[in-house]
Amino acid sequence: MFGRLMPTEGKFFDYFNEHAELCVKGAAEMVAMMTNFDDLENRVHAIESIEKQADKVTHTTIDMLHKTFITPLDREDIHQLITRMDDILDLLEDGAQTVSLYDITNTTPEAKRLAELCLASAQKVKEAVSLLHNMDNSRRILEICTEIDRLEADADHVMRAAMSKLFREEPDVRNLIKYKAIYEILETVTDRCEDVANILQAIIVENA
Repeated sequence: MFGRLMPTEGKFFDYFNEHAELCVKGAAEMVAMMTNFDDLENRVHAIESIEKQADKVTHTTIDMLHKTFITPLDREDIHQLITRMDDILDLLEDGAQTVSLYDITNTTPEAKRLAELCLASAQKVKEAVSLLHNMDNSRRILEICTEIDRLEADADHVMRAAMSKLFREEPDVRNLIKYKAIYEILETVTDRCEDVANILQAIIVENA
């Protein structure tokens, strides 16, 4: 019962939700980028802008953590959750910059699929985080975490198939290096979403 009556000092849940929404926006921009390269410069700029907004949310959250005496969750859990969420957008920004710096001008079905899995994972992170303020939601949060794990496994499968195809069929070594880099970054985004799911699962165990 005590775990269900968590104090809400510090607006931490608001910051979690704000950051999760930015993760979804960044992932949606990545899907658009991997779908159509016609507006590449604006897409890169948009993701960079979203990442900067998320950095501000992260810094505000950590600053408030240092100033708040009573926190709604364990202090280390708050710190890990917001920083692991920030890792998602850091990687999305890395992906956008890699596309720009490597002058990647064509998409592949595999890159688009990986981007879609990033978006689906970010949406699940957002859904789970939005429920975290109330431990009565613990069962649903754990269900969502399982869905995030499944999406990460799907991304692993897509990347392995993409790499196999790339090494079999791509004659240009430069293109091979370029696409290998973007595949790895996109798959790692789903890993970081899984990291967030693991933290959420630990929070539920501690507080339910």
